[in-house]
Amino acid sequence: RNLSTTLLASARTFVGAEKLPVPSVGQYLRAEIARRVTASGSGENSQWLQLAVLATCLKLECCISGTHSMDLVALEPFGEYISLPGLDCTFPGGYSSLPDRMLSALPEGTVLLNKAVRTIQWQGSFHEEGDNARDFPVRVECEDGDTFLADHVIITVPLGFLKERHQDFFQPSLPERKVEAIRHLGFGTNNKIFLEFEQPFWKPQQQLLEVVWEDESPLEEPSTDLEASWFKKLIGFVVLQPPEQHGHVLCGFIAGRESEYMETLSDTEVLDTMTRILRTLTGNPLLPAPRSVLRSRWHSAPYTRGSYSYVAVGSSGDDIDVLAQPLPENSEDPRPLQLLFAGEATHRTFYSTTHGALLSGWREAERLNHL
Repeated sequence: RNLSTTLLASARTFVGAEKLPVPSVGQYLRAEIARRVTASGSGENSQWLQLAVLATCLKLECCISGTHSMDLVALEPFGEYISLPGLDCTFPGGYSSLPDRMLSALPEGTVLLNKAVRTIQWQGSFHEEGDNARDFPVRVECEDGDTFLADHVIITVPLGFLKERHQDFFQPSLPERKVEAIRHLGFGTNNKIFLEFEQPFWKPQQQLLEVVWEDESPLEEPSTDLEASWFKKLIGFVVLQPPEQHGHVLCGFIAGRESEYMETLSDTEVLDTMTRILRTLTGNPLLPAPRSVLRSRWHSAPYTRGSYSYVAVGSSGDDIDVLAQPLPENSEDPRPLQLLFAGEATHRTFYSTTHGALLSGWREAERLNHL
């Protein structure tokens, strides 16, 4: 684990480098692992165990980066991402308590739910019925046929949705530079699997159950047979604390195509597989099965199509800035800031995070305030 931490820190030192040893973080880590583990002089059994632990560490980094493989993550901009110090903040009522708090200060009816947008027309000349005096450059059409006219629209949909729908979502189409940024940036899937138990089989103060598969190595190609081995991408389980608040619950994390395959399975299939894994890990074939399972399905959700963004091979932090750039691009346009873009994928140093998404929203609100 110390070696993994050291190598990841080393991978963050290439920002601005003119010459790179390899294009991706994954390639760099594997080369360094091969060099250092071999040079360590430890016995064959020790090396074998080291490699198995490092394989789990790479899977953890896939969850953090929201990618199928670290081979997809660009090396040069990897160090631009900033990790804030301190512990993660858990909202007692779930994430919904954050927007609920924000909405409490707004007049009732300000936010319309279940109002899916079909298209955003911009650079137009639209008028409210019976009022030709007021000209609006933007028209938002919803799936139910309702329309809204506006001077400015802030678009916060996930990058996964933009990748799939940008061509028909905007009329006229987005400028090619922004389309290229959407195409080049990475967007992957990281899912959670919650398992609820009648009684805990772990120690009272235990925080984490990690999974290490002895037959795995970061130096070998992983299996592509998702049906047979999807569960091996699971990095382990966090114990939700305190049990007085959450009950006896484990939360597992799984990323990539294996995570997306998991979404296609039934709850029963997932629960049965998790039970089999935990019985294998504990060595207890009679370990009681969880009484319930709850999991996210970020890739299947039509308005997300994944979890969060990363800077992929072939892209850079500049693509994030291009994605965040308002339209029209001409600063002298008499009707500025028709389309503004926010969301985690538009924050150059906090992409993939909730605070990045929140700060990007404040950024675009301030942009409008300064008009």
